[in-house]
Amino acid sequence: MAQSFLKPVYGVIQNITPMQDQCCSSLVSLFTSDGIVRFIVGPDTFVIDNVRLFPGMPVTAFYDPDSPVTLIFPPQYQALIIGRRQQNESASAGYFDENLTAADQSLQLNIGTNTTISTANGQPYRCSPAGQYLAVFYSVTTRSIPPQTTPRRIIVFCQ
Repeated sequence: MAQSFLKPVYGVIQNITPMQDQCCSSLVSLFTSDGIVRFIVGPDTFVIDNVRLFPGMPVTAFYDPDSPVTLIFPPQYQALIIGRRQQNESASAGYFDENLTAADQSLQLNIGTNTTISTANGQPYRCSPAGQYLAVFYSVTTRSIPPQTTPRRIIVFCQ
């Protein structure tokens, strides 16, 4: 995960189609507030909690905004991370510095007693998540700059 910050797309899975000649990849179509967006979910895609994706499931998919994409409609991206989204929840993924501030300054984390922190394979993470690549799930933020939140869950992608 070389990109310092990933772009989230929130949507509901409309359909999942196997890709021709790529047995380990599927094309997942999401219905979003901006219309249909397609994601390639392949062997390198991290599926949070290894859930089985299905039509009707609300998800958040992350992609690298600096990666080249084909100019087609609807847009199609390579999903780096995808997972189930809870109602009224936002997500962020990327590098968070030693102050737990996102690389793009869009979010600062305050770890709470109810914040669950785990590694990508689901094991408890007992160190500070500062200075790591994280996937963060939260519901509310302050109106400060950068916005601050106490996340519900943090997944640490150990380097």
